[in-house]
Amino acid sequence: MISEKKSRILLITGAAGGIGKATVKVFTEAGWQVIGVDRKPKYEGFPENGIYIQSDISLPEAMEEIYEKVEEFTESLDAVVHNAGVQVAKPLIETTAEEWDLVMASNLRSVFLGAKLAYPLLKAKDGGAIVNVSSVHAIATSADIAAYAASKGGILALTRAMAIEFAKDDIRVNAILPGAVDTPMLRAGLGRGHVGDGDLMERLENLARKTVNGRIGQPEEIAKAIYFLADNTQSSFMTGQALVVDGGATARLSTE
Repeated sequence: MISEKKSRILLITGAAGGIGKATVKVFTEAGWQVIGVDRKPKYEGFPENGIYIQSDISLPEAMEEIYEKVEEFTESLDAVVHNAGVQVAKPLIETTAEEWDLVMASNLRSVFLGAKLAYPLLKAKDGGAIVNVSSVHAIATSADIAAYAASKGGILALTRAMAIEFAKDDIRVNAILPGAVDTPMLRAGLGRGHVGDGDLMERLENLARKTVNGRIGQPEEIAKAIYFLADNTQSSFMTGQALVVDGGATARLSTE
């Protein structure tokens, strides 16, 4: 157990992804210990004073096993970031029930189960924070990404419900809605035709032009916003809110 140490402790899912790695780095540099969870193997450079759990958060039994390992490591948590997710990019009428269920299990049910399992560990620290990584697709979306958009929209409603129920124990719950951020998931989804049919760099440039500030976000920028929401010294009066970090993309009328 490490509960007697002064370091604050974060659990983050999707720790090996683009935003995940950046978030691990930001929290570690701020003196936190990190528990990372991902389906991918532990990556080089993951902080040695934390633990890495390779697991599939889409499976309820895996979530139980994850938190059994967490409880062996610590008696409490200061923050939980639900960052893991999958994306199925195809027309709704071509999306199978199995694909729909996988997206919902990975992106939405895992947040419900993660919060339920993390609750006693956050409560044990006399409060803490949950940050749910949603997406701008929760409030403004496009073609051929319906399951993903629906799951991210569900996260917003779930965030509000959690915030209300957990407030009595000083557990704050907020959501962050990243826009176009240069991650492997973003690059993999550029084949939907929404940013043209050129090569990868042309598509990235086309996407950048759709933001107000004319560029794509970097994972570190999202990580710092996540840290703001997780850190009680910075955002103690925020709960049940959706923080959009999208370079102004959702501020502009699509008809312009």
